[in-house]
Amino acid sequence: MKTVRLFSLFIILFFIIQPAISQTASSNLQQEIFEARNDVMPALVNVEPVKSFFTTGEKRHTLVTGSGFIFSKDGYVLTNHHVVENAEKVHCTLNNKMKLTAQVVGSDPSTDVAVLKLNLEEWGTAPLPYARLGNSDSLEVGQVVLALGSPLGLSRSVSMGVISSIDRYFESAGQMVSPYNLWIQTDAAINPGNSGGPLINLKGEVVGINARGVFLAENLGFAIPINLAREIADKLLAGERIQRSWIGLELQPVKDLREYLGNPDLTGVLISSIDPFSPAEKAGLQPGDVLVAIDGQEVKADFDEDLPAVRKIIADLPSRQPVRLEIWRNGKIENIEVTTQVDPFEYLPEFESPDWGLVVKAINRHIFQMENMPDYNGVYISAVKSGGFADRAGLMAGDVIRLLNHQDVRNLQSYEEIYRKLIASGEKTVFFEVRRGGAPYFAAMNVDEKSK
Repeated sequence: MKTVRLFSLFIILFFIIQPAISQTASSNLQQEIFEARNDVMPALVNVEPVKSFFTTGEKRHTLVTGSGFIFSKDGYVLTNHHVVENAEKVHCTLNNKMKLTAQVVGSDPSTDVAVLKLNLEEWGTAPLPYARLGNSDSLEVGQVVLALGSPLGLSRSVSMGVISSIDRYFESAGQMVSPYNLWIQTDAAINPGNSGGPLINLKGEVVGINARGVFLAENLGFAIPINLAREIADKLLAGERIQRSWIGLELQPVKDLREYLGNPDLTGVLISSIDPFSPAEKAGLQPGDVLVAIDGQEVKADFDEDLPAVRKIIADLPSRQPVRLEIWRNGKIENIEVTTQVDPFEYLPEFESPDWGLVVKAINRHIFQMENMPDYNGVYISAVKSGGFADRAGLMAGDVIRLLNHQDVRNLQSYEEIYRKLIASGEKTVFFEVRRGGAPYFAAMNVDEKSK
């Protein structure tokens, strides 16, 4: 009987104490959320860029909105590249509703990271709020996070969720491509206009930059790890252009080959294809080779999410320098020396040639393959103004300019130089050699003031 009474007393106490414990835990979590929010919210900014774009060969402008956050007392702001891409003017609205002009310090489309600099002369002498950057490598699946944003200038939003994945990989998904990084996936809602805002932990530290929410998917958002963003930001603030080394390899996990060969000890990264005219092709690398080490550093990729780390090792190598690759070929280990070069598919903004009535952009991998080009030289005509000189000469959007007045157009920079020289010299006739549909095409453009 005494045992029954003690058991009954235990049950009663459990139902009395348990709600109090739960209420205390809930109260503690609520307090952590408030404190983390208060730490970062003052550093949140609304980003309003005036962006240029070209249609029918003419420049137009549009106003868009996004988010960002101040991460330095000197007024530097982190946001997404896609928020400020092609921005001619940028305004940032701060937490106190003050609107400041900002300059784009630099950006990197491959990681979707951009850095802005606020005009602190417009701010005054008061201390500038800024957010603390955390360590994204310490994130764990299931960890509680907050996604902050400022989609409408004066509004501020907070959504709570957990980390769903710390290594989400996209091979090719529109603007979600991530050749050098994995994404943080969270179920914290990332609403339209919140791109560029901070993803924070409950210590009030920024652990990611909100980049994308998936349309028609419930609470499925992705953020850029802050460690990668910090690395890009440091280079941009040091005045460096984000240039990556390239040797021309397409890679895939080695797992399937290992199983096919029945060789459980085979490790490395499978070379699936070699870009034509690339350093890798010149050095004699072949599809089917397994890359084992780069300058003595072992590399491995059993799954797709292992590939960005290997690509980044190659991209971070010094350009125009020899590198020793250790490969597995037909059961033997070989060493091959390859000289790196700057990635020929570097992103650059479009360039307008108003005197000729056309717009060009740098060659990318898709254009290179589509035009069956013999090398990586040239620029792509993205738009032609109706009735302009280029249009009258028969040039079309989709043509790849290879020569201008018998001068090689190596890339976008060399095109700009040749164009400016021809305009300054008053040249009236310009000969174009282009590729159209993979075949050569020639055009002569007469720049006659009377015919405008």
